[in-house]
Amino acid sequence: MKPRADFSLYLIADETHLENFDSIIRKAVLGGVRAVQLRAKNLSIRQMVEEGIKLLHLLKPFRIPLLINDRVDVALAIGADGVHLGQSDLDVRDARLLLGKNGLIGLSVETLDQVVEANQYEIDYVAASP
Repeated sequence: MKPRADFSLYLIADETHLENFDSIIRKAVLGGVRAVQLRAKNLSIRQMVEEGIKLLHLLKPFRIPLLINDRVDVALAIGADGVHLGQSDLDVRDARLLLGKNGLIGLSVETLDQVVEANQYEIDYVAASP
């Protein structure tokens, strides 16, 4: 793994705050957030696409990347910057094939062995999962 991105502080936006997204995202970006992940496990794919498009428009002026949690198809559909994958999601090698070399890929790791394994993948960052 050769990190290409400094995501030392990134926001995980979930569907529980949809009505306040604009305000929350703006404050977070002004406060130093370097990326936003849309994590919407309870939304339909259509709703996730709609919310993702709104976030893209909001983040574009700030040049803040948008990552879609779990769903490479949604990321591709809306032109997001990349995805964040968990251990049970699409294999990172398959995600890389779909997203190409410029797509950002993050991976949640839960154990030291997974951290070591992550070093062999073409990913941009790892995040410690609970």
